[in-house]
Amino acid sequence: MQLSESDLTLVTGATGLVGSHVAEQARTKGLRVRALCRAGSDTALLRHWGVEIVDGDLGNVSSIRLACAGASVVVHCAAKVGDWGPTEEYRQINVEGTQSLLDAALASGSLKRWVQISSLGVYSGGDHYGTDETTPPNSIGIDGYTLTKVESEQLVCRYIAERQLPAVVLRPGFIYGPRDRTVMPRLLEKLRTKKFAYLGNHDKLMNNTFVGNLCEAIWLAIENDNVVGEVFNVRDPRAVSKKEFMDTICDAAGYVRPTKVVPLHIAKGLSWVLESTWKLFGKQTAPLVNSARIKFLGLNLDFDIEKANLRLGYNPATDFRDAMPQTVKWFAAVDGQSESESL
Repeated sequence: MQLSESDLTLVTGATGLVGSHVAEQARTKGLRVRALCRAGSDTALLRHWGVEIVDGDLGNVSSIRLACAGASVVVHCAAKVGDWGPTEEYRQINVEGTQSLLDAALASGSLKRWVQISSLGVYSGGDHYGTDETTPPNSIGIDGYTLTKVESEQLVCRYIAERQLPAVVLRPGFIYGPRDRTVMPRLLEKLRTKKFAYLGNHDKLMNNTFVGNLCEAIWLAIENDNVVGEVFNVRDPRAVSKKEFMDTICDAAGYVRPTKVVPLHIAKGLSWVLESTWKLFGKQTAPLVNSARIKFLGLNLDFDIEKANLRLGYNPATDFRDAMPQTVKWFAAVDGQSESESL
């Protein structure tokens, strides 16, 4: 499907990492773009690019209907992310909000393509060595985020089967790149202050996914009619070890490379104690070590992308060694601008 100026692309989560890049690229292509944005969110960049803003969120059905009116394409990036908190809070946005969006998009009568941004986190929380799409998602989940990402993906697949939703599901890994306001800032701070420690073997692989590469997969999912109804793993063309991941960040930022290692069995034991204690006392913030962080830092996360290569035509040219320095450079520029503005 080739989009024209008459087609409207709705992007959810457009003020976030992935959604902002999709919106920017769509406008660069000369396409009409609309974004559903929460009241009070920073929409300055979107407005600068000429994106139409609809005030609302995934809990407001009337705003969802307004956002979906006339939309040819929906790129659903919005989600509640995190590694702690009541599952129901994640479910309200990631599942119930997605269903409201699905119903409104189908009711509009204009929908031609839906791209669901899922996650490699839908797979089981263990080591992975070339896991592909034939492996079913883990219906238990390690936390509220991963569980509800499974549920939202299953919801979309049910709409594909029962209501002929013209959707493609993409499962990216750890997404990094300019405009990340969640994980990378915290990681950079830990590396800067030398508070970072590997959990177990630092030669285990990451599921690194540069936002630019993910956007390439998104446009392929929109343009290729023969992949409707399919699910694809998406990561960088080369998975890197946790050591290469952290060393590359440090080299680009001018930090000392980390060397501290906490044995994985100790980290897992500490995680069990801390999570149990935090849940008992109803703490709102995540413990220092938990299941999600062990997965990120301690497990081998190697996922096969051959299906995306062959069926989707996904062959991104940007390697991690180039993408991560770009990312660090952006953060350094933003920090420098913030410091100058405070003077």
